[in-house]
Amino acid sequence: MLKEFKEFISRGNVLDMAIGVIIGGAFGKIVTSVVNDLLMPLIGIVLGGLDFSSLSFKIGSAEILYGSFIQNVVDFLIVASCIFILMKIINKLTHKKMKKKMEEAPVKPADIALLEEIRDLLKANKKVKKTAK
Repeated sequence: MLKEFKEFISRGNVLDMAIGVIIGGAFGKIVTSVVNDLLMPLIGIVLGGLDFSSLSFKIGSAEILYGSFIQNVVDFLIVASCIFILMKIINKLTHKKMKKKMEEAPVKPADIALLEEIRDLLKANKKVKKTAK
C-alpha cells in the first residue's frame, strides 16, 4: 500500500495539482488583500464614507455581518474572473497546438509502413515478371 501511495504521489498530475493549490492559496491572499485594503475602501468613499467591514445588523443576540459577506463576494468575483481569463488563454493555446498536430501528416505505425513496402515490392516484382515473358 505504501508503494502504491508513493507511485500516486510521484505522478506528474498530482504534483502539478499540489503546486496549483499552493499558488492558488497565495493568489487568494493577494486578492483578499486587494479587495479588503484597496477596493472596498475606495467603494466606501464613493458611497459616502461607508465602511463595509462594519456593516451589520442584529437579530436577537446574533449579529449578522453582511458587510463582510459583501467583501467576500467581491473577493470571489475577482478570483473567478482571473481563473476564467486564465482558462480562456490556456484553452486557446491548447486548441492551437491540437489544430497544428491535426494538420501535420499522420504518422503510420512501423508495421503498417513495412507491410505497404512489401506490397509495393510484390507489385513491382509481378510487373518485372510480366515484362520478362
